[in-house]
Amino acid sequence: MYCRMETPSENIQYNISNSDKKKLISLLSILLLFSLMNSTMFMVSVPDIAYYFDLLPSQVSWVVTGYIILYSIGALLYGKLGDIYPIKNLLTIGICLFVVGSIFGFFSPNYLMVVISRMIQACGAAAVIAIVFVIPSRYFPNEKGRMLGIFSSTMAFGAGLGPVLGGFIAGFLDWHYIFLFSFVVIFTIPFIRTLLPKEEKKSGKPDVLGAILMALSVAFLMLFITTFNWVYLLLNISLGGLFFWWIFHYQFPLILPSMFKHSAYRTTVITSFFGTLIMFSNLFVLPLLLREVYGLSTVQIGLVMFPGALLGALVGRIAGGFTDRFGSQSVGYFAITLILLGSFLLSSFVGFAPWIISLVFSINFIAFPIFQTSMANAVSTILPDEQMGVGMGIYNLGNLISGAIGGAVLGRILDYSFVGVSLNPFMKSVGVVAVYSNIFIGMALLTVLIGLYFYYSNRRQQALLLREKVNCE
Repeated sequence: MYCRMETPSENIQYNISNSDKKKLISLLSILLLFSLMNSTMFMVSVPDIAYYFDLLPSQVSWVVTGYIILYSIGALLYGKLGDIYPIKNLLTIGICLFVVGSIFGFFSPNYLMVVISRMIQACGAAAVIAIVFVIPSRYFPNEKGRMLGIFSSTMAFGAGLGPVLGGFIAGFLDWHYIFLFSFVVIFTIPFIRTLLPKEEKKSGKPDVLGAILMALSVAFLMLFITTFNWVYLLLNISLGGLFFWWIFHYQFPLILPSMFKHSAYRTTVITSFFGTLIMFSNLFVLPLLLREVYGLSTVQIGLVMFPGALLGALVGRIAGGFTDRFGSQSVGYFAITLILLGSFLLSSFVGFAPWIISLVFSINFIAFPIFQTSMANAVSTILPDEQMGVGMGIYNLGNLISGAIGGAVLGRILDYSFVGVSLNPFMKSVGVVAVYSNIFIGMALLTVLIGLYFYYSNRRQQALLLREKVNCE
């Protein structure tokens, strides 16, 4: 018997000056900020759009879930393409699509065009999140912890700042102008073309059919959740099965099946999926809660959410340092604890003054960048360089799909939940207040389950590594 020691593949060195590196980090942070804000800006306007087009919560949720579906599939596809094609070209194409979707959305005459415009935006914005999380490992391997912390804090700030800006724009102008706000990213293209290194095309080709099969499968799953039409579930299962057959038989599949044999990677992706589902679900529900229970305006809803966004951005700036110092697992446990605390307190304080809700919800925003940084850093240390693009793509896919599923499921629940009795022993209210309280307590219970999974999976992996080490010796 012998023990094979794997060595990381050799990194290509890119000559990027410190000055250009700082400019590049700032530019990518701006793009990521707009990419995330574009998702959450519309969350706060969901009630306005529902009223404008006379829609049910499950129907209007497609403004968010439709965007997230293509955003997530695109993140995986761009991650795969980033292993083949020059990053600067992919990012340029993505920005152009994002701008085209913004223009179409502003002039949309009906709800169908709004959803289509959001999907075009998503096809472009996906390039940003996919490439931003690949760049630290490719260009700056010695600083990836710090850079992932910066980008994760930008995500948290964008997730929180979006509702504030969306609230002001929709409140003082109209929700159509939220589309127009994103048009400004077109001015980043010349700087992207200048600052990113020149690269040559590598071997391989994109798995377009695999991406289409996955996108359709996820879309039919969302349609089933929002309509409970079993035909959609059948189509979801059929296309999903065809997708898995395809990736086992195609030479250059969208997802390498062997990647999921890596237990540490599998554990990280699953944990991140459910952790992000909980945080995005809370973010989706809060504007609806503030409108239905408190009767707040769109601007007021944004102001309630803003303090948490600011705190999340400040904490996220040091999250990378925490991860480098204490390790991804330890920081992950801490973040999961914060998610649990935030969800439980939200459940307990529904109906209290809006400033209390704002304070409690800040815990979710603080947890967001800490959790994302720890999970992203774990993925970046687990996988070899040649799998980093698609590995990060799968990671982002799981995170974003989880947000779509959470929004669709909760929208469906709220369609039929008019009365209720609180399941939280600390909450004595009934009716619509109890319905929202139960949603948050459900998120808290789900957090407990995913925390236990993360803990016991890591213990099992450590035991296996120790056994292998003993056998080698």
